[in-house]
Amino acid sequence: MKKFGLLVLGGIALMVLFSTIGPMIGFAVSLLVLYFVFKKFLRAESTMKKIGWATIGLITLIIVAHNLPAILGLVAAYVLYVVFKKWNKSKEVAVVKESDDPFANFEKQWNELKQY
Repeated sequence: MKKFGLLVLGGIALMVLFSTIGPMIGFAVSLLVLYFVFKKFLRAESTMKKIGWATIGLITLIIVAHNLPAILGLVAAYVLYVVFKKWNKSKEVAVVKESDDPFANFEKQWNELKQY
């Protein structure tokens, strides 16, 4: 039942991630542009250049706000990562439980003794 829940959660996270790839790309590009505009704003010496860069920065900030659904995509990517880690962890636990079972070891040793 735990594997089924992880499968459903992973499937939903994968669909959300694929549906928000566009906004994630737009978010990354607009943040990059906003960074460069901010750097240019700090280096501008005249008041007109500062006003121009501030205007471009505000427009870019609006574009960043428009692509906020990309945060859902980032959350979905994180959930997918956690599901993947838990899925692999449950496989490791199953392997460890089999080898630590005293009856399984006893049966294995008994079969070895019977061969001689």
